[in-house]
Amino acid sequence: MANNTAVPAAKKKSVLDRLGGQKFIVVMVIIVLCAFFSIKSPNFRKYTTIVSILDYSYYIALMAIGVTFPLITGGVDLSIGTGLVCYSLIGGYLVSFKGVPVIVGIIVTILIGVLFGIINGALVALMDLPPFLVTLCTCMITRGFGSIVVGGFGISWPTATTPEGAFRKIFKLTTSSGTLIPLGIVWVILLVVIMSFVLNHTKIGRYTIAIGSNKEAARLSGVNVKFYHIMAYVIAGFFAGLAAVAYSAVFATVQPGTGAGFELEAIGGAIIGGVSATGGVGTVSGSLLGVFVICLLKTGLPFIGLQANWQQIITGLVLLGAVLIDVLKKKNAKN
Repeated sequence: MANNTAVPAAKKKSVLDRLGGQKFIVVMVIIVLCAFFSIKSPNFRKYTTIVSILDYSYYIALMAIGVTFPLITGGVDLSIGTGLVCYSLIGGYLVSFKGVPVIVGIIVTILIGVLFGIINGALVALMDLPPFLVTLCTCMITRGFGSIVVGGFGISWPTATTPEGAFRKIFKLTTSSGTLIPLGIVWVILLVVIMSFVLNHTKIGRYTIAIGSNKEAARLSGVNVKFYHIMAYVIAGFFAGLAAVAYSAVFATVQPGTGAGFELEAIGGAIIGGVSATGGVGTVSGSLLGVFVICLLKTGLPFIGLQANWQQIITGLVLLGAVLIDVLKKKNAKN
C-alpha cells in the first residue's frame, strides 16, 4: 500500500525575504534618495551638505540606538527628545554658570538621562503603567524642568576654540585648512556595533527580545522580567544622555522648550529600519539605517524646494510604508 503520509510543503518565502529583508530595502532607499537629490540639485552634492546631514544624524541616531530596546519590548520612550534638551541644558548650566569642569558636566548630563530611564522603567515594569502614558508624562516633565533650571534662557557650552570646548572635536574636527571632518559618525558606528552585540549575544538583549515576543512566557521561563524591562528603559535613557552630549557638541546654543519631535524621528527611524511596532523584532543596525532615511529627507527635500509641511507629509508616508511592511511580515509569518 502506498504511503499517503503528506510531506509538509516548504514554506514560501515572502517577496520581502526574497529581496533580502527590510534592511536591504532601506539601503536601496538611501541610495535612490541620494541619487535623486544629487540629480535634482547640484548643491546637494557639496561636501558641506554631507557634513550637515551627519551633524543632524548624530543625536537622532544615538536616541534611535537606545529607543530600539524599549520598542523591542513592545513599549516606547517618548521622553528622549525633550529629555535630550533638558539634560544638555542642565549640564551646560553647570559648566557655564557654576564653573564645573566640562567632563563633569558631560557625566552629569548622561547620568540624568540614566535617572529618567530608571524612572520610566520602574513605572512601566514595576507599576505596570502604559509606556506611552508614562513616557509622555516624563516628556512634559523634562521639557519644563530644563527651562526652570536655566531660567528660560538658552545655554551655550564652551566653544571649540577654547580648551574647555575640546569635547566638540570628538564629533566634528576642523583642520588647519578649514575642512570639517565629521568624526561623530565613527563613534556612532562603533556604538551600533557594540549595542548590536549586546542585543544579540547578551542576556539583556536576548531577554529584551523575549519580553517583546511573549512577556508571560519569558516570566514562566525564569526570566526576571521586571529587571530586564527596566534595563531596556535605562539603555534608552543612557543613549538620550549621550545624544544630549552630541547635540551640545554640534550646535552652538541649546534653547529651552525645544526637543519635541526629536523622539518621533528616532522612533520613526527605528521602525523604518525594521523594529516591529508591536515588539519582539528589531536590530540596532537597522535603526541606524532608518535614521539616515529620515535625515536624508529632512536635509534633501528643501534642496528641491519643498516646504516644511511637505517634508512632514513625505516622512510620515515613508514611516507608514515601514509599518505596512511590518504588518505584511507578521501576516506572512502566520500563514
